[in-house]
Amino acid sequence: MALGRNDYRTLILSALGGALEFYDFVIFVFFAAVIGKLFFPHDMPDWLRQLQTFGIFAAGYLARPLGGIVMAHFGDTLGRKQMFMLSILLMSLPTLLIGLLPTYAAIGIWAPLSLLLLRILQGAAIGGEVPGAWVFVSEHVEARHVGLACGILTAGLTGGILLGSLVATFVNQHYSAEELLRSGWRAPFILGGLFGLISVWLRQWLHETPVFREMQERQKLASELPLKAVVRDHRASVFLTIMMTWLLSAAIVVMILMTPVLVQKLYAIPPVVALKAGSIATLALSVGCMFFGALADRMGAGRVLTGGSAALGATAMLFYRSVTPENIDALYGLCGFFVGVIGVVPSVAVRAFPPEVRFSGLSFSYNVAYAVFGGLTPVLVSLLLPVDALAPAHYVLALCAVGMLIGLHLYRSERRA
Repeated sequence: MALGRNDYRTLILSALGGALEFYDFVIFVFFAAVIGKLFFPHDMPDWLRQLQTFGIFAAGYLARPLGGIVMAHFGDTLGRKQMFMLSILLMSLPTLLIGLLPTYAAIGIWAPLSLLLLRILQGAAIGGEVPGAWVFVSEHVEARHVGLACGILTAGLTGGILLGSLVATFVNQHYSAEELLRSGWRAPFILGGLFGLISVWLRQWLHETPVFREMQERQKLASELPLKAVVRDHRASVFLTIMMTWLLSAAIVVMILMTPVLVQKLYAIPPVVALKAGSIATLALSVGCMFFGALADRMGAGRVLTGGSAALGATAMLFYRSVTPENIDALYGLCGFFVGVIGVVPSVAVRAFPPEVRFSGLSFSYNVAYAVFGGLTPVLVSLLLPVDALAPAHYVLALCAVGMLIGLHLYRSERRA
């Protein structure tokens, strides 16, 4: 039996909100240079201004674990839907306010401090959104469709990155440098905030998950702090989810976020060509997430994760060994498709924890791992580049080997079941 009408409505509303939330979170980085000029003193050295701007961006990542853990706690005790709506509200309002913030010239030091506070709120929101969305949709569909549902949702989340890239490109093409500094930079933030608030309104039509309602009726909600039970009773599931998140963060951070910049330096590929290819790869990633998620429902997550990880490692090496301005679109699109193997990760992770602590278990494991590995990956790859020109590919290949080992472990578990 295929997904029903209500399942598709839940998926569409969840994926749409998730895409807009990811857009709101990443749009900052596309306008970091402009923000640095407007929110810090004019006489500050460029390198220090850039460092402080990206420090504010990084604050969002550092806030993810705390925000995710707090929202997951209430998601396990009060309900999935309430936290699902709160996460997008906590993202939309700060995004809108960033677009309306006075600059350093108007309010001095309060400008960067206000920006920092809003980024922290955004980080807390994204920490609750991703695991919350995976739990929400997985508990709405039949067990045999969890892979497809999580794959579609993950495609929506990654689509937010593509949307941010396209909006940034459009704004930069239609505003002069002076117009961009004067007011043009505000448009993407105001637009994202308004659309996010519309998503909050749309999510009111979603229903609480059947799994949580059943736990309420049977009075089987967690009788103690959910995170305490996770750390005490589900360490193996925490370790599994952390390792899968490491693979996910390596694939996204290196192959999708870093590669368009790296190929410009390593292979002298023009910025316009690299950014266009990056958009193609991100679109292919969204398709891949749905493909591998659906395939996991049919063949088992173990087989798909093993084969998909091997293919990602091979295509990453092929890309970094062979890329040229002429073939980058095709090679990067192929890589992007196999990055889509990360679409298998959420369906495995949500099944790793029992319903009464599922939100807390997934949120704790995913957010802590992403904050650590997502933050360290760019630094590690950058440090390795002077001694290894293929460092990005080798890093991804190493994590793909980890993915294959996890896949084989899952395959043996599926056969025993």
